[in-house]
Amino acid sequence: MLLHGKKALIFGVANDKSIAWAIARLFHEQGAELAITYAGEALEKRVRPLAESINAAAILPCNVTSDDEIKGVFDHLRQIWDGVDIIVHAIAFANKDDLKGTILNTTRESFAMAMDISVYSFLALVKEAHPMMQGRNAVALTLSYYGAVKVFPSYNVMGVAKAALESSVRYLAEGLGPEGIRVNGISAGPIRTLAASGVNGFLQILNHVEEKAPLRRNATQEDVARSALYLCSDLASGVTGEIHYVDCGYNVIGV
Repeated sequence: MLLHGKKALIFGVANDKSIAWAIARLFHEQGAELAITYAGEALEKRVRPLAESINAAAILPCNVTSDDEIKGVFDHLRQIWDGVDIIVHAIAFANKDDLKGTILNTTRESFAMAMDISVYSFLALVKEAHPMMQGRNAVALTLSYYGAVKVFPSYNVMGVAKAALESSVRYLAEGLGPEGIRVNGISAGPIRTLAASGVNGFLQILNHVEEKAPLRRNATQEDVARSALYLCSDLASGVTGEIHYVDCGYNVIGV
């Protein structure tokens, strides 16, 4: 029970294939009390039954482009919790048309949207959670991808956004470190999720990584969840500002 008594808030559950859901389920098994958010009414019908199955203390809507909705989540949590120990940010978005061809397809508006939802939202959530995280050796965790540091076909503006997200991890780690708050990221290998289905040529990437990764397989949602458990538990009490790869070793391969 590595998370016994911990209060964990999970953003980014979309369905039962979500990495965020695998993390939430494992955290529940390890003793955490959970709050789960969902992005709009369309996803609520998928997310609510999952959250209820792990006895989530709160199931709340949150559009992360709205500061008022983010504030509403934490206003609700202040009524039922004395603080927050863990925040998991598993949110990213880019227009589907921007994930085809080259990055030259990206418009100013699409670039701003991708950065707002995929990057600024992490900072916005941590800023609002900050008062509830103080004095608890709390942890914030986000999810990235190798496309942040290397070029992948059609990943385009999302690769730029993930690079900014990884930089945000480092700056947040330094800014919050004196208070004992840790901030880390997981760079997960390609996994079949709702978000991944929007990347043009995703199946080819999946097959290539399976062939070339040292473990000769792709990572799973459960692989990522187990690393999230480590990073959000006291086992990683001296780890902050890190981007931890969970990709069956693919990132170490040259040729």
